[in-house]
Amino acid sequence: MTMNLDRRALLAGAVAGTAALSTGAAAARVAGQKPLGQAGLHAGTDDRAYMLGLLERMATPVLSRMAQGRLQQDWSPELSPSWDGRNPKVAYLEAFGRLIDGITPWLALPDDNSAESRLRAQLREQALASYVHSVDPKSPDYLLWSAEGQPLVDSAYFTSALLRAPKTLWDPLDAATKTRIIAEIQGLRHVTPPYTNWLLFAAMNEAFLLSVGAQWDPIRIDLALRKFGEWYVGDGWYGDGEHFHFDMYNSYVIHPMLTQILDVLVRTGVKFNKLDPAERLTTQVKRMQRFGEVLERMIGPDGAFPPVGRSLTYRTAVHQPLAYLAWKKLLHAKLPEGQVRAATLATQRRIFTDPSNFDAKGFLTIGFARHQPSLGDVYSNAGSMYIAAESLLALGLPASDSYWQADAQPWTMRKAYGGADFPKDYYIEV
Repeated sequence: MTMNLDRRALLAGAVAGTAALSTGAAAARVAGQKPLGQAGLHAGTDDRAYMLGLLERMATPVLSRMAQGRLQQDWSPELSPSWDGRNPKVAYLEAFGRLIDGITPWLALPDDNSAESRLRAQLREQALASYVHSVDPKSPDYLLWSAEGQPLVDSAYFTSALLRAPKTLWDPLDAATKTRIIAEIQGLRHVTPPYTNWLLFAAMNEAFLLSVGAQWDPIRIDLALRKFGEWYVGDGWYGDGEHFHFDMYNSYVIHPMLTQILDVLVRTGVKFNKLDPAERLTTQVKRMQRFGEVLERMIGPDGAFPPVGRSLTYRTAVHQPLAYLAWKKLLHAKLPEGQVRAATLATQRRIFTDPSNFDAKGFLTIGFARHQPSLGDVYSNAGSMYIAAESLLALGLPASDSYWQADAQPWTMRKAYGGADFPKDYYIEV
């Protein structure tokens, strides 16, 4: 009996000792683990240089060719393996419209004697020439404006760019090109948009027409604003039609376009019955700020973000609202500029590390963090991928701006998983 008790005591002591050793080892590992801290964070000058390199890499293959009327001759865009059979020429309007919308704020910066300014002057000249080719029926790069519904989608990015920097892209165009653009945009009214985010494409075009003094249709704007007022589901999120979709179309389309359309109405003094654009714009900005908070909290400690919903291949376009808010100096007070810059640049670096994101000619490929054509949807083509340029909007802030001068700060996930304190999160009622 005594021997059994001694044996049990010995075993208990051994187990306790092992547990203590295990606990001590774990504690030692934790104690010896270096906190994430500032490791891997970059100076604003480095972040801006990285983004500028990405802009040049995206823009040059498209604009250098289209400015000469050679884009469609030199490039056959990759199509999704599940391509639905629509005219593949839609890819060229997608590539140009989405690209130009993302880089326009940077094109609008004033010139100086820097190498960046020389690049900007070159790309700006190519962009203007591309606009001319895009609507000239005699040009080899005349874009597909009819026969399909898809041009309504990408015409909205095409006109959004003109709204974002009219003095840079609209005013310098010759009268014939302006007339042709207006005619093509008005001609797209033959497309009846479904009751989804497509309502905003139609409304964006009408907002553009209003802004340049052309004949415009207020019903298309009023309908879009009314439906999205109904589809707001709370805490910064809109539904995309009658049912809520957990995808990132709040980033790709809804928040940026709603904000721009309302801004045009406020600037032009247009009002609708029972809808005050100024009041609605104030509410919309608060909602986009909240959505920006959610986006920032979804960025992992290493820059990864969740591959949720359709159109995953749009890559960094998911951060368009954060880029837009930064560019317009509208980031919520809870999101310091250095924190947003560090977080979004971490994602850009993570996504574009693999060289197969671009093909041998320098064009974007279908994929998420590399060339992954199987991720393409039925409408996906290489031209669609240029919506990723929307994550570059903050380049519209000059290098001297506080966004680039601020020290990089760890973002929420990085703080949380690095053992640092981080702010709690709350629902907003707006």
